[in-house]
Amino acid sequence: MINKNTKKDWFKDRGYLHLTNRINIKDRKKIFSYISQSENVAKHRFLPLILRTTKNRRFKFSKEIGKRSHKTINEKGDFVSNAKTRPIMYSTHIDSHIYSYYSKEIIQILYEKELAKSNSLNESITAYRQLVKKSEGRYKFNVDFAKEVFDEIKSRGNCAVLAFDIKNFFPSLNHKKLKLIWASLLGCKSLPKDHYNIYKSITRFSYFHYNDLRQRKNGNLNEKKIAKQKNQGNFQLFESIYEFLESDIQIYKNQKKMKGRLAGIPQGLPISAMLANLYMLPFDQSIIKNLVKEKGCFYRRYSDDLVVVCSTDMIEEVAQFVHKSIEEIDLVIERNKTEKYIFKKDIEKLKCYKISEEKLIPNSFLLYLGFEFYGYKTLLKSANISEFYREMKESVKMKRKRINSAKVKYLTNDETLYKRKLYRLFSYRGKATYKRFLPSKLVIHNGHKLVVRNIERRYRGNFIKYAYRAADIMDAPEIRRQVRRHNVILKSYLTKHELQ
Repeated sequence: MINKNTKKDWFKDRGYLHLTNRINIKDRKKIFSYISQSENVAKHRFLPLILRTTKNRRFKFSKEIGKRSHKTINEKGDFVSNAKTRPIMYSTHIDSHIYSYYSKEIIQILYEKELAKSNSLNESITAYRQLVKKSEGRYKFNVDFAKEVFDEIKSRGNCAVLAFDIKNFFPSLNHKKLKLIWASLLGCKSLPKDHYNIYKSITRFSYFHYNDLRQRKNGNLNEKKIAKQKNQGNFQLFESIYEFLESDIQIYKNQKKMKGRLAGIPQGLPISAMLANLYMLPFDQSIIKNLVKEKGCFYRRYSDDLVVVCSTDMIEEVAQFVHKSIEEIDLVIERNKTEKYIFKKDIEKLKCYKISEEKLIPNSFLLYLGFEFYGYKTLLKSANISEFYREMKESVKMKRKRINSAKVKYLTNDETLYKRKLYRLFSYRGKATYKRFLPSKLVIHNGHKLVVRNIERRYRGNFIKYAYRAADIMDAPEIRRQVRRHNVILKSYLTKHELQ
């Protein structure tokens, strides 16, 4: 059975530093008293966001180069990295609580009621929701969602699959349409003052770059000053907002435009995912009505990844309808990321063929939510496994560097090595159950000074646990075989860096 306490709460003790002080769990009642009153939210002044850009290294086939590579060739003919960049924005702690409260306690509840009006619609939207797997008494996650698609393909046998990806999803959302859908969900012609203030904060937002913070004072923040502030109970980047405004840090405003108008919402805010799902509601309803109910198609949407399973004679009809419907909400499907597949069942097994330039490419696979589905077998995405081993190698190298630094610092030849963490992160030994807790530390301010409190935090396992669990849920022993040599490889890295 699912414990009610596992349901996500709107309040979260966020540990990152921002322009305002950190809000601890003991302040929950005080914060709730403030944000639950609509007149306070209507007048609330939202502060600038912090922008951090993450990069995911990708080793994939490049048409320009003609082989798999970490790079590609741009329009100028230069070699450039094909790493996927993702801009993530962080709001101040009080702003985050407002976003989270309105998302989980108001908008999400109304959105779920709207989805519940249609079983087909309710089952088709899988991202950013807590969906219960009743047979096992737990919440579903990406493995379950992928399995639903793969099982549908298996049950149909000979069928077609179309996979779509929306281009620049979060940065392209039309503000006017978002506002109208938002108001409609609330049963209003226009947004109430409190909701409108939140709407303005995520459409006309301002932000500054995290890297600009790192460049202050000879390339670094004033760490001594921040440490002194922490001792006084102020977990923030500056003593006050006025000090920030007087600094040389540039503040930017949202300048992203679509069809001559401002567009897009920040990615990473507690309310962003909810609003993205809400924005797609008219599109989802159209797909369910015209393709699922009238044409017998199977539809699933996980954020901006769309999958439609249909008969082989409907491929072009489905593709045209999806493109037309997405254009009606001012979004665009990535043409080069739209994949079409044919699954054929021969005497022995179901096989996947990719449609490329009107030709069928054998030995292909459908890539969905981190899995490669061949029809007769399911594997983990090869890039994810490569990333796991890359992280393993880098962690071992970093451990060796830290040991060498410690030897120099303390003028000793003794090597204090704690391999437990490496084994916990990168081997089957870290395949813990959900009941396992690990010792940890929490820094708090008791009114006079900083105090380190010993706590326990839940250990959720590692990639190996995820692989084993996916193999069991998918009933795919081939997934276990993909990672069978992980312990041998880890030991080889330890031996190479003299950590055995």
